Amino acid sequence: MLSLLKTNVGRLRIIGFLEGLSLLVLVFIAVPLKYYAHNPAMVKAIGPAHGALFLLFIFNTLSVGVEQGWQFKNTTWKVLLACIIPFGTFYIDKQILDKIVVKH
Repeated sequence: MLSLLKTNVGRLRIIGFLEGLSLLVLVFIAVPLKYYAHNPAMVKAIGPAHGALFLLFIFNTLSVGVEQGWQFKNTTWKVLLACIIPFGTFYIDKQILDKIVVKH
C-alpha cells in the first residue's frame, strides 16, 4: 500500500478506490436513508467527502493522463467517465490503471 503513494498512478488508484467507495455508500446507503427513513444526516456527512474525492480523482486523472501520454479519446475519457458510474472506478483500476508501467 505504501508503494502506491510513491507514484502518481498509485495515488490515482487509491483516490479511485476511495471515490468509488464513497459513491457506493452515497448511492446505496445514504440516499435511501434520506428518502425512505427521512434521515439526511448521512448524505450531509458523506456528500462533501465524496465531492472532494471526486474532484481529486478528476484532477489526478488529468495529471496522470498528461504524465503517461494518454490520448484523450482512447484512455482519459474512459477513466473520467468511470468516476460517475457505480463500480466504475474499480473496473477502470483493474482494466487500465493496474496495467500501467510507471514511466520515470
